[in-house]
Amino acid sequence: MKQKFKYDTAINAILYVLIRLGGQIDMHKLSKILYFADQHHLSLYGRSITGDTYIAMQYGPVPSNVDDILKAVRGDSFFSNCIGDLRTKLKFENRFIVKALTEPDTDELSESDIECLNYASDLCKNKSFSELTAFSHGIAWASTARDRAISVKDILRETGDDESYVEYIADQIKAQNLFF
Repeated sequence: MKQKFKYDTAINAILYVLIRLGGQIDMHKLSKILYFADQHHLSLYGRSITGDTYIAMQYGPVPSNVDDILKAVRGDSFFSNCIGDLRTKLKFENRFIVKALTEPDTDELSESDIECLNYASDLCKNKSFSELTAFSHGIAWASTARDRAISVKDILRETGDDESYVEYIADQIKAQNLFF
């Protein structure tokens, strides 16, 4: 069950987190902040912020589409020449540190999006690489084969949501996919 990726929202969520945490952070921390923000939003409001698919990588969940976008900005992708104006918004200080070049368009983010991005930023901002890795190796990550998509159901189960709510949200996502 896949959610619809929200490109503009994701870009502005990235910019929001970067600006909130001083303008630049490493890709690992950014990935974990987006994961926990999406997880928290999904649990509280029944939808993720970005709609990204999280992959169970060695160092924890990684947002697949965001990771591809960041690699293109960095120049490590076949699609690096196809990213339009993204290089006016983001740049890399080195291979791992991504920097915001502009403010986010907060009109692309709902109040609840910002609430959950703040929650996840505060949760992760003072954690080291190894602490974030261990922290993100929860039930959802552990029950997924490496380099495979983590199910939305497992992401919700990790928060302790009731199984009936997990099934309800999964059904809602399926219905949205049929509609769109």
